Amino acid sequence: MPVYAVRCVGKREKYLIDAIENNVKSKGLEVKAVLYIPEIKGYIFVEAPNEEVVREAIMGNPYSRGIISKPINPDELKHFFEEKEELILLKEGDIVEIVGGPLKRERAKIISIDLGKKEARVEIIDSSTPIPLTIKLDLLKKISE
Repeated sequence: MPVYAVRCVGKREKYLIDAIENNVKSKGLEVKAVLYIPEIKGYIFVEAPNEEVVREAIMGNPYSRGIISKPINPDELKHFFEEKEELILLKEGDIVEIVGGPLKRERAKIISIDLGKKEARVEIIDSSTPIPLTIKLDLLKKISE
């Protein structure tokens, strides 16, 4: 089945999806799936047999801004669903800089790493009392070993 892109008012994608779901149920439309990808703002994707079914599904909704009439190949959207393998180059004992949050620009030493949660327990180096903190790995930048 082809996938059609529907333009919508920014930050109202979820409301439009709910309205489409209600229209599909009440009118018995043949819509197979409705998809919202947060990386693509202002658009949702509807899998339906033809453009007329999509038009019927969004009819009367103030959040829809029209349909892009050329169907999208589902393979073009596939990379949004593939899991990305991240390399974690940090290990216990590394000296890191905190790059976000309230402790931004503080230096810390890694005590332990939880790869499942993608978190590290660290101690702030310049602190008078060593208090272990748990911080997400993406907020840490390696300075030295």
